[in-house]
Amino acid sequence: MEKVILPSLLDPEDQERLRYKHLLNRVLKELKEMKQVRGNLLEVRLNGLLQTNDKVALKEITRQLNLENVVGDKVFGSFAENLVFLLEALRKGDRSSSCPVLFVLDEFDLFVHHKNQTLLYNLFDVSQSAQTPVTVIGLTCRQDVLELLEKRVKSRFSHRQIYLMNSFDFRQYITIFKKQLALPAEFPDESFAQQWNTNVQHLSEDKTVQDVLRNLFHYTKDLRSLHLLLMLALSHVTVHHPLITASDLQEASKQYRTDSRANIVHGLSVLEICLMIAMKHLNDVHEGEPFNFQMVYNEFQKFIQRKAHCMYNFEKPVVMKAFEHLLQLELVRPIERPNIRAQREYLLMKLLLDNTQIMDALQVYPNCPVDVKQWAASSLSWL
Repeated sequence: MEKVILPSLLDPEDQERLRYKHLLNRVLKELKEMKQVRGNLLEVRLNGLLQTNDKVALKEITRQLNLENVVGDKVFGSFAENLVFLLEALRKGDRSSSCPVLFVLDEFDLFVHHKNQTLLYNLFDVSQSAQTPVTVIGLTCRQDVLELLEKRVKSRFSHRQIYLMNSFDFRQYITIFKKQLALPAEFPDESFAQQWNTNVQHLSEDKTVQDVLRNLFHYTKDLRSLHLLLMLALSHVTVHHPLITASDLQEASKQYRTDSRANIVHGLSVLEICLMIAMKHLNDVHEGEPFNFQMVYNEFQKFIQRKAHCMYNFEKPVVMKAFEHLLQLELVRPIERPNIRAQREYLLMKLLLDNTQIMDALQVYPNCPVDVKQWAASSLSWL
């Protein structure tokens, strides 16, 4: 059987998660009602939040497959030996006589972080075996989960994915907005509940509110974003300000769209700011091609030589330390996984901020030297 990753791309709320699990359960129920499948399928369900390492997961697999008696009091020298023994028990017979085994891995991305991905590797490996028909279904909300798989694990994955996307239109989105804010009929203060719900209805018809919601809707249909927007707006509700207003939603929208990376720039040193500007100029000159520390350092040195009076000429190790700090803050990232033998100065990097983010951050950076601002605003690099 093929193995499939099934990303559930919506809400973290329990009721929403249950909806997508219900979809899988309904499909499996229909499958089990088929004559050739009925009573002939073993099902194992694992959850990355519960089975936090491969050893715990292996014990749970043993329990759900009723293989405790097979394992008995047998003492294994290592986890690998235990796993091999269990997989051998699954491999008995051939595909025509073996009972199919279905593995459902909820929170699949958490299993990826297990040491060496041993469990995933062996499950995918046994699914390709001629002896045991095995299907692995993973549920996750991370779209980049395949990038987290090791090369040896990825090579055994069928690369079949099913994406569950929100399909509602903006009118339905407005309805969801009202339902999320509405107070239930059993709310203790009926008078306030009626007043609150009437206000929510008026908000849903307000053009300003609709513009805020439409911007968010076109940005992302993920209801987590709507929940965050409403939470920020509701934080303005007080005894003296009992009803949410259109201005509350506008303010919440501004807070929601605050650029977290640009905010990090505000806390950088002037040296680190200069390195960011040097990267910006390199991006402009080389049209977004990756760069390395040596290129950034050379660009910085050109600025220092022209504007030496504005700042102290730092030693290269100090500049390297500042560059590594930017790497730790994830304002830049390496293009490839660093090689132990590769020199740090020549690792190819990519800047994760665009020009607009850098310039906006500089406008509010406290006590930024004028020469640095002029350098950032210059359209050409210091060639």
